[in-house]
Amino acid sequence: MPETSPVIVGDSPLSPADVVAVARHFAPVEIAAAARDRVLAARAVIDGMAADPNPHYGVSTGFGALATTFIAPDRRRQLQLSLIRSHAAGTGAEVETEVVRALQLLRLQTLASGHTGVRPVVVDTYAAMLNARITPVVREYGSLGCSGDLAPLAHVALASMGEGDVRDADGELVVAAEALAAAGIDPLVLVEKEGLALINGTDGMLGMLLLALHDLESLVSTADLAAAMSIESQLGTDAVFAADLMALRPQVGQGISAANLRAFLGDSPMVHSHKGPEDGRVQDAYSLRCSPQVHGAARDTMAHAATIAERELASVVDNPVVTGDGRIESNGNFHGAPVAAVLDFLAISVADLASVSERRTDRALDPARSHGLPPFLAHEVGVDSGLMIAQYAAAGIVSELKRLAVPSSVDSIPSSAMQEDHVSMGWSGARKLRRAIDGLTRVLAIEILTGARALDLRAPLEAGPSTGAVRDLVRTVAAGPGPDHFLSPDMEAVTELVRSGAVLRTAKEHVNV
Repeated sequence: MPETSPVIVGDSPLSPADVVAVARHFAPVEIAAAARDRVLAARAVIDGMAADPNPHYGVSTGFGALATTFIAPDRRRQLQLSLIRSHAAGTGAEVETEVVRALQLLRLQTLASGHTGVRPVVVDTYAAMLNARITPVVREYGSLGCSGDLAPLAHVALASMGEGDVRDADGELVVAAEALAAAGIDPLVLVEKEGLALINGTDGMLGMLLLALHDLESLVSTADLAAAMSIESQLGTDAVFAADLMALRPQVGQGISAANLRAFLGDSPMVHSHKGPEDGRVQDAYSLRCSPQVHGAARDTMAHAATIAERELASVVDNPVVTGDGRIESNGNFHGAPVAAVLDFLAISVADLASVSERRTDRALDPARSHGLPPFLAHEVGVDSGLMIAQYAAAGIVSELKRLAVPSSVDSIPSSAMQEDHVSMGWSGARKLRRAIDGLTRVLAIEILTGARALDLRAPLEAGPSTGAVRDLVRTVAAGPGPDHFLSPDMEAVTELVRSGAVLRTAKEHVNV
């Protein structure tokens, strides 16, 4: 694994790249010196309020619907412990390591802000756990997205106290206390306000949003490449992607996708073979001709989602918060609505990208629409089925993606005795978006596998430099035209080429600039 530079927490808002580096590539974290000073100042405010006989929410009271219950000083450590134990109530499958690390990092960023009132030892412990690659076991279900991702964050807090299970640096399931001891980390003993500070945040849904945007940045350009392979191998035209035509409708994402299509197709002998008056076709089907419009809409959705994500990265999400002038104030910033809405928006765009991709694949297999390709791209028609069932797989995935595109954020189930009477369901939106991105990756891989075979079947016509290079890359893991063979391994291998970014890198390396 390559060495990665430390990510500094507490100097300025984290970048999306910082989150990906820590979550996915195990970059180490360091706490800025200025952050430690802010943390100490905010803790002094909390200590003063803890000594006040008048109740202060989160410091000397219960929580949620029990916010009016005063808690005596000798019971407050038990209050913090009980809060974390009771809220670590997730159930279901384990959440992926990268997601847990992302939410750990994002919670650490808020803890280091100097607005939560925790002690420096809490900040140091969270940083140490990340650097030791101790990943608390977080369960899939439990968060309503308000007050933030309570249950997932409580599982992380529980592990920092030496309770519950974690995955160690080798991925082995161990008891939290043992993992902390092995790393030389003392379990936390929480005091006033710290329990709330560890669990009030949108960190889980934000972490998944940032990881999704990182993956989609590659996938939407891969969709442009897949479309280019389909257009080229189905003897479509690139004239409709001309820059002056795109300028008539100045949608930013559309322009970027059209430019990619021009780059991937511009030097194609196959495309040039049928340019001119001898080509009697008026226009291609929408799935070919309108690829930049569909792909561009997804790009524009991503741009909006990235804006919301960057604002959330610059936010301090806790309740109550310690203000810059030393007040402690309740607020509603933990509500996940802004993040939840764009998670759902992205799921819609992912479904649409996959839908138009599957339509292009289907056209390649239909001799009535493919302009001379054999049925299902089969070797011996009637004996062989070719890629018939690969398209079935794509269609099945697209059907699921349409269901996953149904918004989570329009739902709300009241909780906490009606104190939390409107929730965002942002965690649920993030979970389904992750599944949707996996589905899109597979649908694009099937289109690329199909396009590669179709390009081979057009011989002696030659593919362009980019599409031909991708076809050659596919051939390193998947057989070309010929009698039917076990197809699933080919589909999985090409999916990994798409997921790793190898397909897109290869295409870009062969674009003539």
